[in-house]
Amino acid sequence: MKLYSLQGHEARTASARTNVLKTLGQTVVFWITFLAVLPAGIYWLEGSVGLDRLRIDHIAFQLSGSVLFVLAGSLGLSSGMVMAVRGRGTPMPTDCARELVIVGPYRYVRNPMALAGLAQGVAVGLVLGSPAVVLYAICGGPIWNAFVRPWEELDLEQRFGEPYRKYRAAVLCWIPRRRAYRSPIASPSESPPNSATA
Repeated sequence: MKLYSLQGHEARTASARTNVLKTLGQTVVFWITFLAVLPAGIYWLEGSVGLDRLRIDHIAFQLSGSVLFVLAGSLGLSSGMVMAVRGRGTPMPTDCARELVIVGPYRYVRNPMALAGLAQGVAVGLVLGSPAVVLYAICGGPIWNAFVRPWEELDLEQRFGEPYRKYRAAVLCWIPRRRAYRSPIASPSESPPNSATA
């Protein structure tokens, strides 16, 4: 079986509270692994091979990194909450959203959580003044784009069909739109009055 023919596993029916708690748990694991443990290892390696002389210890980098981390973290958390509540699932491929999510941050960019995670990685590098950590974060973009994005997009197309194809054609993966996307095909999760996708 080809890798890209695999489908994600939809989340079991659960309350919004359960999906939110699972998403928060996944977020904590992600942040510890990719924004603490791996950057710490890269920072240590950078110093052990003598590249610590390239570090920039300046308050402007630390402040801009802190602000970027908070902003990107807010984007990531809000995207995860939308996925949990409106999508009735989680961001994990083993516990996928049951509904196509094109509300909240998803109306502007297709992958707000990936964008947020990469920005947070850069923010950690800025706070540490570490070029190696910033490079690590930047390299995550092409890696995600090459290995995760094709699988994810095929899975979404297989599960949601034409609504997803229309969405993908209108909303870019990495560059946010100026105006929110308005779905021409409302799914059941987007139909209540005053919905963000109305």
